[in-house]
Amino acid sequence: MTRREIESAQLDALRTLLAEIIPGNRFYTAKLAAAGAGFDVASRADFAARFPFTTKAELAADQQAQPPFGTNLTYPLAAYTRCHQTSGTTAGPLRWLDTPESWEALLESWCEVYRAAGVTAADRVYCAFSFGPFLGFWMAFESAQRLGCLCLPGGGLGSAARLRGILDHGATVLCCTPSYVIRLGEVAREEGLALGRTRVRRIIVAGEPGGSIPATRARIAELWPGASVFDHHGMTETGPVTYECPARPGVLHVLESACLAEVVLPATGRPVAAGEPGELILTTLERRGSPVLRYRTGDLVRREAAERPCACGRWEMALAGGILGRVDDMVIVRGVNLYPSAVEQVVRGFPEVAEFQVAITEERAMTELRVTVEPVPGCAEGQALAEKVAAALELAFALRIPVAGAAPGTLPRFEMKARRWVRG
Repeated sequence: MTRREIESAQLDALRTLLAEIIPGNRFYTAKLAAAGAGFDVASRADFAARFPFTTKAELAADQQAQPPFGTNLTYPLAAYTRCHQTSGTTAGPLRWLDTPESWEALLESWCEVYRAAGVTAADRVYCAFSFGPFLGFWMAFESAQRLGCLCLPGGGLGSAARLRGILDHGATVLCCTPSYVIRLGEVAREEGLALGRTRVRRIIVAGEPGGSIPATRARIAELWPGASVFDHHGMTETGPVTYECPARPGVLHVLESACLAEVVLPATGRPVAAGEPGELILTTLERRGSPVLRYRTGDLVRREAAERPCACGRWEMALAGGILGRVDDMVIVRGVNLYPSAVEQVVRGFPEVAEFQVAITEERAMTELRVTVEPVPGCAEGQALAEKVAAALELAFALRIPVAGAAPGTLPRFEMKARRWVRG
């Protein structure tokens, strides 16, 4: 589809969505009435100008006031067949319900992620995660099944057992977080397993910015020879959102058949120019049972200009560098804005670093950072490594950031989203 065709289809889908959710959806009926937005839209620009943002705090407060599911439900409760939840917010996890129709739309979007990654019915897809209440795990598995793949669940297993499953079953596609695929590579070396002998050709990652960070991708490629990394992202509140451009690694395309996306300045909510960083705002177009309108994701992105098609031939919105970070993750250290993804790019540039942690402290009313790096087994120069990382950080950010070494195997590992930045 051309850019004009995409935007025309989005406007039609948006009008259909509003007609479906009003007045059945009590949350949005009350919210739009209170804002004086009305229930009709003349254009995409009209929608962005008149309709208010939705925040995670609002949704959490609604669920607390009307437990357990809140009022953001378009249909009677009996119409819903799926329940998932977020990994947590300051007010606790959000619970999200889906009807069979909404779930089908989400699965089709995930199938698009697989197709862009080159996954076919001939593949064997290994899902290296525990099947808890989080949306993405189930969607990855069921969408691969829908494509006709042989689906290999890795729930309830340790890392060594998962590696043996990958080898024994001849898995060709691996799904997990960037942190965990690195951890699997470390365990393989500890167990004496040669990952070059696996049939894995594609590693599909999500849950963290690492999938679009060049140094992290390089680390994964080193540990998993013969396999290429494919990034994407989504969230429980929206479902799948982006997939990596097949022609340009590190660039994400928005699934615009499922989401109407905007990029705004976090402080003002005004649109940003192409090439400038801003917060990604999403409206789900097909998830009518539990929609979000102009949802503040908190994800920082850099939208490319839409003057010509991408090198892959697509006109869908392109985000250079993937997810740059989180609006609330930025730390100001002596006047310098630092994002976790930028620090990870520097630290992962050292193949001798197996894992790292960043401590945020307040000293004399100023924010400071301390970095701890854990060397790979066999690295005898831990102090020298810490000094090299400190020098690289100073060169990148013009800041002196203390870096200390840790004994091998002492820093925490992560199966789900990594929590490397800690307060203390």
